[in-house]
Amino acid sequence: MSALVLGHPKIPAPLRVPMVDGADRTSPASDNLEEAYRAQITAAMEKEAQRRVTESHDPDEISRLEALSLVELFEAEDADLIPALMARLGPVRAALDGHGGALVVALATIEETNSRRRALSLVIDLDGACVSCGAAPGTLKGIQDDLLMDSEIIEVRFSSEMLEWFDELQRDFVLKHGGVVFV
Repeated sequence: MSALVLGHPKIPAPLRVPMVDGADRTSPASDNLEEAYRAQITAAMEKEAQRRVTESHDPDEISRLEALSLVELFEAEDADLIPALMARLGPVRAALDGHGGALVVALATIEETNSRRRALSLVIDLDGACVSCGAAPGTLKGIQDDLLMDSEIIEVRFSSEMLEWFDELQRDFVLKHGGVVFV
């Protein structure tokens, strides 16, 4: 008589995939399960990040900052440029806020897009505890991706001076796998 072991009723049991030629072959069901877990975790992280940002910042002020033109703020050398950039960040903002970090605009220029609209090309640096953080590659990619979602930003690069913060292994990793450009 064989024993039947039941897992949690809401968590599917792991799929057993036979080895073929010494390599695991994942099944479509396994891929779907992995994607479902990834989506759940992403949604939970975004919800928690939004909660943390809302606790730390006035939602009305965030809305005001999001409505401002970045190009106009840059041209006017307005102090709201950095807060307006921070307001455009998604979940990565919670990490920056939580670690006392912030964006620093090392260099910015106004470029004209193919559609004749003006947009910023930014070189970003970080300050606060984000300096030399082990999570920096993910943080930098998150910053880049969030800022590029704004129609007034055409390019995001990072100051190469940031590379001095990292040890050799971190530096090699962020350059090879970080998905961002340093100048």
